[in-house]
Amino acid sequence: MNREQLPIPDTAQPSPTSLDVRDQDPAYEPPQPLRAPEGAPNVVVVLLDDMGFGAPSAFGGPCEMPTADRLAQDGLRYTRFHVTAVCSPTRQSLLTGRNHHSVGMGATTEMASAAPGYSGVRPLSAATIGQVLQGNGYNTAAFGKWHQTPARDVSAAGPFDRWPTGEGFEKFYGFLCAEMNHWYPVLFDGTTPVEPSRTPEEGYHLSADQVDQAIDWVRNQHSLKPDNPFFTYLSFGATHAPYHVPQEYRDKYRGCFDHGWDRQREITLQRQKELGVVPQDAELAPWAEGVPHWDELSEAEQRSAASLMELYAGFAEHTDVQIGRFVDALEEIGELDNTLFVYILGDNGASAEGGLGGTLNEHRIASGIEDSAEFINEHRESLGDATTHAHYPVGWALAMNTPYQWTKQVASHFGGTRDGMVVHWPRGIAERGGIRNQFHHVIDVLPTVLEAAGLPHPSTVNGVSQQAVEGTSMLYSFNEAAAADRHRLQYFEMVGNRGIYLDGWMAVTRHGTPWEMVQEGRRRYFDDDRWELYDTNTDWTQARDISAEHPGKLRELQQLFLIEAAKHQVFPLDDRMTERENPKEAGRLDLMGDRRSVTFHPGAARLTEETAPNVKNRSHSVTAAFEVPDSGADGVLVAQGGRFGGWSLYLHEGRPVYAYNYFGLEVYKVRGDVLPAGRHEIRLDFDYDGGGVGKGGDATLHVGGEQVDKGRVEGTIPYYFAFDETFDIGMDRASPVTEDYAPVDNRFSGRLESVRIDLSGEMHSDREAAEGREHFRTAHE
Repeated sequence: MNREQLPIPDTAQPSPTSLDVRDQDPAYEPPQPLRAPEGAPNVVVVLLDDMGFGAPSAFGGPCEMPTADRLAQDGLRYTRFHVTAVCSPTRQSLLTGRNHHSVGMGATTEMASAAPGYSGVRPLSAATIGQVLQGNGYNTAAFGKWHQTPARDVSAAGPFDRWPTGEGFEKFYGFLCAEMNHWYPVLFDGTTPVEPSRTPEEGYHLSADQVDQAIDWVRNQHSLKPDNPFFTYLSFGATHAPYHVPQEYRDKYRGCFDHGWDRQREITLQRQKELGVVPQDAELAPWAEGVPHWDELSEAEQRSAASLMELYAGFAEHTDVQIGRFVDALEEIGELDNTLFVYILGDNGASAEGGLGGTLNEHRIASGIEDSAEFINEHRESLGDATTHAHYPVGWALAMNTPYQWTKQVASHFGGTRDGMVVHWPRGIAERGGIRNQFHHVIDVLPTVLEAAGLPHPSTVNGVSQQAVEGTSMLYSFNEAAAADRHRLQYFEMVGNRGIYLDGWMAVTRHGTPWEMVQEGRRRYFDDDRWELYDTNTDWTQARDISAEHPGKLRELQQLFLIEAAKHQVFPLDDRMTERENPKEAGRLDLMGDRRSVTFHPGAARLTEETAPNVKNRSHSVTAAFEVPDSGADGVLVAQGGRFGGWSLYLHEGRPVYAYNYFGLEVYKVRGDVLPAGRHEIRLDFDYDGGGVGKGGDATLHVGGEQVDKGRVEGTIPYYFAFDETFDIGMDRASPVTEDYAPVDNRFSGRLESVRIDLSGEMHSDREAAEGREHFRTAHE
């Protein structure tokens, strides 16, 4: 059987030799199903989100994670495993075995641009691990977070070739975007939108739901095809914000972090040395500039910061407990020992995107709005429930990356790129509780799995020649603890932060500050970045910059970075963050294009901001036509976003209402009188102030062509209403924009005919505001 070319062709049948089937010689045999190689193991890849090296207990951290501990005690801990510093790029690299720019994912899907290394579109020449395993006889399924489908393709219009079911997974249950509300998620089963079967009050939680789905799938697969190996990709929205977790998990950690982040780093480093996951001479890397130490905080700031860390730790443990249920299910069906189980404890370093003080709504931080410690403390008892969308402060992110420096986004330093990984495979790994110190990268997972399964890298898939797999199999290290490194060279880049590793030497330059999500003009010129040099053979944690002592070595590595960056489509560098979430700013296509008017009908659902009309930073109008029955009507006509930011046009107690929710801080409303039975047309005109992004505007409500109310919206959301909410017709899915109606149960009770969105004004931009600021500065110099 030639497994170099996928799909493997059908076996040719002999020609008929008789008129009567009874005389056929040789007799026909039924076609045999495609089989994986003899002895190929099951494969499970588990990926957590936004967890740093120093968070899980398996690597010395304060978050108790009994499943990771259990698998590590019976398997291997990898102490020098690396990712890409941001989620979508890590996931694309994980599933393709290629560097993130090589497969078009230089940033997240919502930040894609026109440049080849940043297009957000996986090339057909880079087949996924799902496609390769499925093409070789594995059953395949993915559960949880995906975040690799081009943003403009996430709609009922598709195309669906880069949804999970188009990328080698026979089953998918989860979500496609960057993050998700764990109490009220927006989910897909395959390509079909689905709603959770229970409410939070009935015990629903997304992490538990996706594990339930995974357990059911594995059990059914094993019952029906016990000889077929399976591949399960279990990717969690946790521990990415929002931190949503049952209260008992959060309460378990009350008071556990009152000692603060500086002391936590010391405690964690000591535990890491005891576990052997860092050398005995490892030092704490330098503290990030601009971040306060614990004793510099006020009492209120310490209390709010400790509460947010308690919440995060509970979230992490709850997630790991769900994974434990999946491990138990594998054991119950007798397949755990024959399963290559790869548990990756983070798709990047711990996240600093909660700002210096933390937040109850991370969307506010992304737009430069900070929550005070007093405000957070007022809502302390609500942390983790559906009314919060919390994220901890930068100081805890630094502590969760112990002993390394910096955080998520910062590809130059290990705090952004080094995460713990546990590999468990009793039938393939002799040692129990081993430590592996070889340098590896997320692109190494695919070649490892293929070698363990006895499969080649295919030369063609679906007729498309395949680009080289850039990862290095880790299998050589499974049973040889002292084996020499085989992954000797690796570049790193994310939003302008750069690094190059070669045989322990590492040259790096940090370009931006990760919690500064919105920039006043450009950050700085790339040529002005200062490079650092580390010898990680003697300085495990990048604690001592030796660039001044070895300028020649630094220049050598800088040149090597240029070579590797050019080879892998890293250029041109792009350091824009929140600005790139706007397709116009980023220079990518979106589904709406230049259309100024779009009409929707009942049933339109689950449109992301990339596939819905972009009403932000411009004047626009919303027109709804509907009928009110004799019994009256209530419910949502059209809504976008949710509790933490968005807008809605709806009927409440029979009255038409427009509500604009400004980051959960203020809800502005205009409303009309009770509508009698019959057909109605209402129109909301929004007259945007202009002069940049996030400005205010006037909202005017019309009923039957006549103005019935007018009100002021003092500020608007400039970049994104929410990653985990959608634009919906006839109801408001996930969390509600306003408390005037309930979550989920808010469908319009009349007969909705249509909703039309008209974009009447030009879209204002950050560039416009920046140019205005620059003009002002120049005029006054």
